[in-house]
Amino acid sequence: MSNIDQTAALPNPGSVFRLFLPEHLPATLMLAGGVMLYAVESYIMATIAPSIVRDIGGLALFSWVTSLFVAAAVLGSIFVAMRPRGIGLRTVYVIAALVFGVGSLIAAAAPSMPVVLIGRAVQGLGTGALAALGYAFIRFVYPEPLWPKASTLYAAIWGVATVIGPTLGGFFSSGSHWRYAFIVLVPLGLLMAALAPRLLPEVEDDREQTKTPVAQIGLLLAAVLMVSAAGAIETTGAKATLIAAAVAAVAGMFLIERRSANRLLPSGAVSLSRPIARVYLTMFALTVVLVSDVFIPYFLQTLHGVTPLLSGYLVALVALGWTFAAFLSGSLTGGRAHAAIVIGALIEAAATALLAVFLGSDNPEGHLLLIVPAAIGMFMMGFGIGLGWAHLVAMVLRLVADNEQDKASSAIPTMSSLGGAFGAAFSGVIANGAGLVDPGGIAGSISAAHWLYLLMALPGIVAIAAAMTLRDRRN
Repeated sequence: MSNIDQTAALPNPGSVFRLFLPEHLPATLMLAGGVMLYAVESYIMATIAPSIVRDIGGLALFSWVTSLFVAAAVLGSIFVAMRPRGIGLRTVYVIAALVFGVGSLIAAAAPSMPVVLIGRAVQGLGTGALAALGYAFIRFVYPEPLWPKASTLYAAIWGVATVIGPTLGGFFSSGSHWRYAFIVLVPLGLLMAALAPRLLPEVEDDREQTKTPVAQIGLLLAAVLMVSAAGAIETTGAKATLIAAAVAAVAGMFLIERRSANRLLPSGAVSLSRPIARVYLTMFALTVVLVSDVFIPYFLQTLHGVTPLLSGYLVALVALGWTFAAFLSGSLTGGRAHAAIVIGALIEAAATALLAVFLGSDNPEGHLLLIVPAAIGMFMMGFGIGLGWAHLVAMVLRLVADNEQDKASSAIPTMSSLGGAFGAAFSGVIANGAGLVDPGGIAGSISAAHWLYLLMALPGIVAIAAAMTLRDRRN
C-alpha cells in the first residue's frame, strides 16, 4: 500500500496531527523548526530593536534592520532553487542553519548599528532558505493529502510566534541584554545543522539544468530594497517615487523572465493566462492587504484610548484568525478547497473595509461598541487569508512539473515577502497622504485610518478575481 493509500485508510486523515505520526515526526520537527525560527526571530527583533538603538545608537539606520533582513531572506529563498547542481535540499538545510547561527553571532557581538545590519542580513539569508525549505520538502516527506496540512502547521507557528516572540524579546529589552536575544540563537542554529542529516531525508535533485538568472534576481532584490526603503521615508513624494521604481524593477524582471531560457520562476508564472501565475497573484494580493495591520496599534492607541500592551494583544487577533481558519479548512479538498480560497479572499477584503468604519472613529472613551467590531474585523482579516492559504500552497505544488518544484516552492515565501514589502509601503503612502502626519492629530488619524483600510481592500478585490479563475489542475 502506498503512502497516500495508508494515509487515506487511517481515521481522520485530514487532521494536521497526522504530520506528527512516527514516520513523519522527524521531518516535521525540522521543517516546522525552521519556520518557527524565522517567525519567532521576526517578532523578537521587533521588540528589541528600540533597545539596540538606545544602547549603541544608529537611529538613522533603524528601518534597515528589517529591510535588509527581508531582502536577504528573499535571496535565501531563491538560493534553494538556484543552488549549484549536486547540493541536495538536506545540505542546504545544514548550510542555512549554520548561516543563521553565524548571523546571530555577528549581531550579538556588534559594536555599532552597521554591524548589526550585517548580522541581520546574514540571519535573513539563513532564515529565508529555511522558510523555503519548509515548502520544498513537503512533496518528499508527506503524501499528497497532507500537503495542505503542512501549510496549516506553518500558519499555526506564525500565530504562536506572535505571542512567544514579543514575550521572549521582552526578557532581553533592557540595557545591553538585547545581545542575549541573539546569543541564545547561536547554539540553536548549530543544533539544527547537526540534526538535519539525521532527521531529514536525502532527496533526488530533479531540477532542470539551467544557468543562474542573475538579471531577474538583481531586479527583484532591487525592488524589495526600494520598496522597503519607501516604507521608512516620511515624505509622500519620495515614497511614491521609490514605489514606482520598485514596480518598474518588478516589471523589468517579469519581461526578462518571459523571454529568457534561464527562469527564476516556474514556467508560466508571469503569464496571467496560466493558472500558476494567478495562484501567485492571489498570494501576493492577499499579503499586500494583510500587512496594513502594521498601523492598527497606532490607531487603537490614538483614537480609542487603548493601552500599548492591549493594542499589541488586539493586533495579534489577525494572526490568531489566520491560525484558526487554517485548522478549520485544512481538511477541505477539491471544489471545497477552491471555494475556501475565494471565500477567504472575500472575507479579508470585507474585514479590511470594516476597519475603515470602526477603527477610523474618534473613540477617546474606548467604547466597546466601536472596539469590539474593530477587533472582529482584525480577527476576520487574518481568518480570510488563513482560510485559503494552505490550499494555494498545495495548488502551487500540483501545478508545476517535478523539475520546477524547487522554483515553485521557493517562490512562495518570495511572493509573501514581496507582498509584505509592497503592502507596508502602500500603507505608508496612503496613511501619510490621508493626513496621518499633516494635519496629524485626531482628525488626521481618523482620515488616515478611513482611507487606508478602504483603499487597502482593493488588492483584496484583485485576490478575489484571481482566485475565482483558479482550478486545481496542472497548467
